[in-house]
Amino acid sequence: MTDTKILVIEDDPSTSDLLKMYFENEGYDVKVATDGVEGLSYFKLFSPDLVLLDIMLPKKDGWQVCREIREISSKPIIMVTAKSDVFDKVLGLELGADDFVVKPFDIKELSARVKAVLRRCQANTHQSDEEVIKFENIEISLQKYELKLRGKSVDIPPKELELLYFLASHYNRVFTRDQLLDKVWGFDYLGDSRTVDVHVKRLREKLEGVSDKWVLKTVWGVGYKFDLVG
Repeated sequence: MTDTKILVIEDDPSTSDLLKMYFENEGYDVKVATDGVEGLSYFKLFSPDLVLLDIMLPKKDGWQVCREIREISSKPIIMVTAKSDVFDKVLGLELGADDFVVKPFDIKELSARVKAVLRRCQANTHQSDEEVIKFENIEISLQKYELKLRGKSVDIPPKELELLYFLASHYNRVFTRDQLLDKVWGFDYLGDSRTVDVHVKRLREKLEGVSDKWVLKTVWGVGYKFDLVG
């Protein structure tokens, strides 16, 4: 048995029953909420280690639920939905989801994604970092999960900070999207390279105008690098 808790926010009984039964058989503690408002309430009361979140929900949709969870927590969220458009996947990632699974799904694949996300989170929790990376107007600490711009702390999701830390700690070196998925998300990550693009976009919004001594640069046809200017 495991102490790991999963919150399923899903209004379709056949899907929620399947998820609850399967993951309880896997040894997880599972709670089910059937609408967005109840889901947010359960999240605060249940303190889950991971959320399986539908998008089309009564009272408050999955986009809003994801947004509100991210305002108070960095616990992993996997969106499980019938929406399969690229736009929906990108929006989910931009709102802070860690993964995106399209219905109908294979329950064993979903289980593998859950385990992969939980492993990454556990590894990050135990990762140590005695140094703070510093360049002009920026400080990045992986140990404290803290980003400071011009001396002030800035709210940042864990995966964005990990990506920025990795690139800054290997400044002037170009990494492909696949290399970044491997180094930051882990070799068993089952998503696609668009995830990297979304996170870089969000980082650039935070870093815009902070310094002219460095830049998060796109190397067209290759990937990205933290480039020291001059």
